[in-house]
Amino acid sequence: MNPATVAARLQRDRTQRELHGLYGQVPDLDGYAAMLAIEEQWILPAARAHEAAAPDFASAGELLAGLKDFLAAEEADISDNHRFLANEATLGQFKVVVGEFALDGLTESESLLPVVPRLPYRSGMAVFRVLIDELGCGNDEKSHSQLYRDLLLELGMSTDPDSYLDSTGPECYAYVNMFHWLASRAPSPQYFLGAYGYFESSVLYGFQSFARAAKRLGIQQDAYYTEHLYIDSYHSNHMRTAIRALEEPDLAKIWAGVRLASDIVGTATEAAITRARKASL
Repeated sequence: MNPATVAARLQRDRTQRELHGLYGQVPDLDGYAAMLAIEEQWILPAARAHEAAAPDFASAGELLAGLKDFLAAEEADISDNHRFLANEATLGQFKVVVGEFALDGLTESESLLPVVPRLPYRSGMAVFRVLIDELGCGNDEKSHSQLYRDLLLELGMSTDPDSYLDSTGPECYAYVNMFHWLASRAPSPQYFLGAYGYFESSVLYGFQSFARAAKRLGIQQDAYYTEHLYIDSYHSNHMRTAIRALEEPDLAKIWAGVRLASDIVGTATEAAITRARKASL
């Protein structure tokens, strides 16, 4: 790898971590300028490109049909990394993957709450019903972040998010940063509707390899994965309702959200499992 490529990769690694830090605070003027610069280099060009290339959907129903086809094509093309995780990963390798997603799992859905008041009322309430489930319906023990803590405790891993700051790869930082951007920073909340509509549906096949690995390895605290496989079919329906409830949907932006989430979630998952496969554990 030539020095220029190495330098570019190091800069990419630093910027995703820097953005994560900026999203966790109220930045000063310099920090806000840095945040804008990273977003302009990282996610905004991709959002604009996907929006420009979006199919010419005639209605929200036509877009949702397109999303269904897109999800079916993805599910039919599950990668070798997913097969490895489900069938071959050692406990140590599984822990690498769990650690890569700890920054998300330990704070799951907290960054999404700001999107609700950005949406029209009926659409926002459909999203809020999803978030209530994510947060355990007020039951601390059932919140998805607590289910992730339970998993980490069984695996003998830290439940302090700060302990994962140095080990999380840039792709998984981007995964976490994407949700914050969609909820709070994106110029339109309709990007969020497409992205989260995709995400809640894709989990139904995307988490299968995680759940199978946990069961195969004899992990008892696997509810983080099995709960998603149960509840996200309901969440998927709520997200479709949130899209249909829009009186003036921007279908290109919604579709751009679908494609953004697919790209970033897929890249993060592949990177996390690839790192685990390289670990001799």
